[in-house]
Amino acid sequence: MGNDRRLRRLVVDERTTYLWSHRQKRGRDGVWRDALTLYRDGVRIRFVFLAGGPDSGRYTSEGGYWCEGCVADGRGNLLNLREPGVVRQLLDEAGRRGLLPGAEGRPVELDGWELFPALASAA
Repeated sequence: MGNDRRLRRLVVDERTTYLWSHRQKRGRDGVWRDALTLYRDGVRIRFVFLAGGPDSGRYTSEGGYWCEGCVADGRGNLLNLREPGVVRQLLDEAGRRGLLPGAEGRPVELDGWELFPALASAA
């Protein structure tokens, strides 16, 4: 998976297909973040995982130094944001919680760490 910027397809059912990509970067605040972005019908959904301090239990791939595209909680739970199955799990969990955009179609940015425990416990 050499190109973080290419869009990949995630087919949910016969009528629902998302395009998605993963990126990692350091923000203007100096904090590393992994972002998983999905697009459907011109609407953007972004799951953002911000790196925390050493005692926060929020670890990102921080520029590819370890497990590129992965986020971890320091307790042995790790999600690879470049795997279609993980993308689908995030999308499904956000849908269960009613966090996905409705008919108004506004872009949504979600804190991925809020969903992390549900996905980690399902693994």
